[in-house]
Amino acid sequence: MAEPALLTAVPGAPIPPGGGGEWFTGARGARLRAALFSPPGPARGSVVLSSGRSEPIEKYFEVIGELLARGFTVLAHEWRGQGLSHRSLPDRLKGHATGFSDFLDDYRALLAAFGPRLPKPWIALGHSMGGCLTLLALAAGPAEPFAAAVLSAPMLGVKTGDVPLPLARLAARANRALGRGSGWARKPPADPYVEAFDGNLLTHDRARFARARAQIAANPDLALGPPTWGWLDFAFQATAYLAVPAHLKRIDIPVVIVSAENDFLVSGPAQREAAARLPQGRFVEVPGAYHEILMETDERRAVFWREFDAVARAVAPVWAAAQA
Repeated sequence: MAEPALLTAVPGAPIPPGGGGEWFTGARGARLRAALFSPPGPARGSVVLSSGRSEPIEKYFEVIGELLARGFTVLAHEWRGQGLSHRSLPDRLKGHATGFSDFLDDYRALLAAFGPRLPKPWIALGHSMGGCLTLLALAAGPAEPFAAAVLSAPMLGVKTGDVPLPLARLAARANRALGRGSGWARKPPADPYVEAFDGNLLTHDRARFARARAQIAANPDLALGPPTWGWLDFAFQATAYLAVPAHLKRIDIPVVIVSAENDFLVSGPAQREAAARLPQGRFVEVPGAYHEILMETDERRAVFWREFDAVARAVAPVWAAAQA
């Protein structure tokens, strides 16, 4: 029997032209999914697109198309535990992690596998957990392969609702130490494949929300449920590392942090502080936006694209591609 298609198309979200999905091998032999797309003409550079927790490559088909239209080669990838990439627990719906070293090794493996096919300069684009891990990878260095980074609502501080942050950190650490790291940190929904638009805390855009749900309905293996205690402990470890000013000072490339004004999942003040500590950091807030800026309404997304285009003009001018 033939292996299923690597990418899933649904009405309103076709697979972008100029490429397709591929497997690559990450840390400790993990089978991970990526997708590489080339623009129709000479590339002005490349964008490495890192999605957030629970987000498959398919969710970013629109974004990939917008980057291709800007003349960039696009490498999109899934972290372990997301989409069709390796999941470490038998229950695929458990969003699990054990520290951040495997993620960083996976990222290095991604760049090693695809780097020869990525025209320079490179721009890193990451959302939420993907933005956090992108900064971690840049801080671990060297950052030289990248000319700049633009991050959408990066996870630099985790909001814990009614539970005080120190207590949430202690609970995550204790559950992991007691061997309960693979247990749910939050009760899963009755039907993890169904989510209502009304009351969601991710986007104001009904059509983009529905499109993402249709992708999961078309391929339920893309779905992911709430995090485990292990994932929550990883998130606290990662954000604590990036809260150390000396770690961010290693990243001496332009980094724009685009923050959602009404973000109920990650901390805006932590993003602002990180931008101030980065040698070439810039902080921009999107008025009224929920967490998923790139899945928001057109006027809110336009703020992100304005910032991205400013960076692109500085590090990857169109005329350079025309003369290549």
